[in-house]
Order: sequence, then structure tokens, then C-alpha cells
Amino acid sequence: MKVKVWGARGSVPAPGPQMNRYGGNTSCVQVTLASGINLILDAGTGIRTLGLGIAEHPTVCILLTHLHLDHIQGLMFFEPLFDPGCEVRVYGPAASSGPLLNRLARYISAPLAPIEIRELPAKISFEDVRTGTWSMGPATVEAGFVNHRGPTLAYRITDGGVTVAYIPDHEPALGQDIAAASPEWISGLDLARDADLLIHDCQYTGPEYERRVGWGHSCVADTMAFARQSGARRLALFHHDPLHDDAAVASILEDARSQAGGSLEVEAAREGQTVEL
Repeated sequence: MKVKVWGARGSVPAPGPQMNRYGGNTSCVQVTLASGINLILDAGTGIRTLGLGIAEHPTVCILLTHLHLDHIQGLMFFEPLFDPGCEVRVYGPAASSGPLLNRLARYISAPLAPIEIRELPAKISFEDVRTGTWSMGPATVEAGFVNHRGPTLAYRITDGGVTVAYIPDHEPALGQDIAAASPEWISGLDLARDADLLIHDCQYTGPEYERRVGWGHSCVADTMAFARQSGARRLALFHHDPLHDDAAVASILEDARSQAGGSLEVEAAREGQTVEL
């Protein structure tokens, strides 16, 4: 399994020379399975560049965690959507406010876009996802709702004995101490259990989080407590705050590594980074 980061920023794109090391594009991760199937996790601004490289693929699968703008704003600029010979399957969280297609159409329609979602040339299907497991070729994908504002999924992808857990927007410590909580009460823990690679929200420092409790994101200490509880082998800090330049992200990484303990490897997700598992 190969994992490539196309965008690791959260909330809003943050371009600029001070962001070059970790990148300024918002959430988008490509997972290439052993069978050659490509799964695209979220459609933040990073998906634009990704789309240029896979424009000739006949089938594209996009798994959206939720519909906050930083996770879907690249869709309108995703080249395969404009190829009538391409089949694009879009998965996203089920919600009481209506089908996934209708909710995405609020973005890809006037006055926010020059065309309507129904006018896109590709063969596009939309699937509302609830908690459950399904197959993608020989691989399995498990989805589950996690603690973040609005209906939000996390994904666990297993292929040939290798597992990646993708939980980019997550506040598991809301109302509890993760280290002292029973595992069954920790949001997302089953999806992250013993993952070879856990990609997890780490937007805030401790002092920043104190002013943003309930916003749906994690601070360093809570991310590390969650990762230790999960038993993951490798952790990629994700959803970097748009106000954090390279030096700030590096400082958060140093803090996280000091709390890791055991054999847990910790890194900060970096745009353009490729990991083979």
C-alpha cells in the first residue's frame, strides 16, 4: 500500500514561503492499493494537483469524511470530473439534511460555482455512508462516525494485512480524559486500533485548544493520548492550523515526539510526502 499526501492543512488554504515544508493545501490523501485501485481521502485543495496526474484513469473513488469546505473545495477543480470517459464514485457521510448529492450541490452551483453539479461531464455516482465495512477489490474499507461538528466519518483501510486509519478532523477528548477513559467510550478508537499508519488531527497546541474546546479538533497531548491508546505503529500529525508556519508545525512535532513513548513513530504530514507500507 502506498500513501501520498496532497494536502495536510486544515480550515483554509495557507500558501506562502513560510509554509513550504509542510504545504498550504487542505486535506487530501491518496491511497494506492496493491491491486492498483486508487482511493482519494477528502477533496480539499490538494486534489486539484492530484487530478492532473490521474486524468486518464477510468475509475476514481473519493471518500469524503465530511462536508466542511476545506474538505470539498477542490472538487470543482478536479480534472477527472470533466472527462466524460471517467467514472467517479463519491462516498460521504449520511445526514438527516438530505442525500450526499444534494448537499454537495449546494457548493457546486450558483452563486458559488459557474456550473451545476448535474452538468459535470464525468459519470458520477454518490453514496451516503453509514457505519459499516465494504470491499474495494481485495481490500476492505471500514467507516465510522467520529466526534466532530456535523456528520463526520473516519476510515480504516486494510489491504494485504496493512492498515491505514484516516481521522483528520476529530476531538476525542471532548468531555473526557482519554488516558483514563474506557476504550469503548473513546471516539474513533476501534478504527485506529493497531493501525500501521494513523493519520490524525493535531491542529492545536495545548493553550490554543483551551480557547477552542468544542470546535472539533485535537491538541498535541490529546492526539498523543489517542495514538497511544490505539496501539498504532506510526502516527502522522495532520490538519495543520493555517496560522502555523513551518517552525510552528516543527515545534508541535517535537512536542509530540517527546510524548510518544514506546515504539510509536511520529511525523508531521507533509504535502508531497509518500509512505510505502
